Amino acid sequence: MALLHSSAVYGLYLAVYAAQFKTIMFMNFIAFVSSLGIQCGAHRLWCHRTYKAKLPLQIILMVLQTMALQNDIYEWSRDHRLHHKYSDTDADPHNSRRGFFFSHVGWLLCKKHPEVKEKGKTIDMSDLQTDPLIRFQRAFYIPLLALIWAAIPTFIPHYYWGETLWNSWFPYDKSIVPVEANMRHFLVGEGFHNYHHTFPWDYSASELGAIDTFNPATAFIDMFAAIGWAYDLRKASNDVIKSRQTRCGDIHYTFRSRLSEQIVGSFVVFLPI
Repeated sequence: MALLHSSAVYGLYLAVYAAQFKTIMFMNFIAFVSSLGIQCGAHRLWCHRTYKAKLPLQIILMVLQTMALQNDIYEWSRDHRLHHKYSDTDADPHNSRRGFFFSHVGWLLCKKHPEVKEKGKTIDMSDLQTDPLIRFQRAFYIPLLALIWAAIPTFIPHYYWGETLWNSWFPYDKSIVPVEANMRHFLVGEGFHNYHHTFPWDYSASELGAIDTFNPATAFIDMFAAIGWAYDLRKASNDVIKSRQTRCGDIHYTFRSRLSEQIVGSFVVFLPI
């Protein structure tokens, strides 16, 4: 873990002083598509089952999820199901009551709380245990990681343009802790946290779709739904949302579509560093 973070600091140095612009844009692309592997794949498809996907799309998402270096799909989904079932308790791997830093980064830097290990054994993972693709990735995660996360993203800039190897916020439910994130543009569609914990089965993970707000992960799923590779997309209706909002949330809250959402989001995603 220390090596990874040291490498990240070195990477920032290279981005400013040494790496070619093509390499910076390529790694921006890698960061973007690998985040889709987490959001559209591990999160919305396999963990929450918010939609279904045909095998070609499953393979694409498995590859992109591997590229993200966030554990295999099985482990990622188990921890996230645990996070939802025991949200903000000692059994939550990302317990926000232990602080902002812990819930985002610190939980990866220290041993798991005993409650996380104990309650983790009670999570039903039978759907993923019988999934051949998930079993394949889990069995060969290390070699897949070496190929997809390390070798290919290093080889492409080196071979094709001569890069050196060295360079290479509570609107829906006030009773829960998760909030909507005003910095959602950096999260590629994953910042509507209060909504997601209120309606975890919604494939869009937000009230509005990809057109009305910046949510490229939803746009990715919509694109494959258009060609039939993603199907049975589950979405909370306006009546269901308003009913929950009236009972538990802020009845004055509205999120209107704004062109600025798309402009700011697109700018953030394609920043050259």
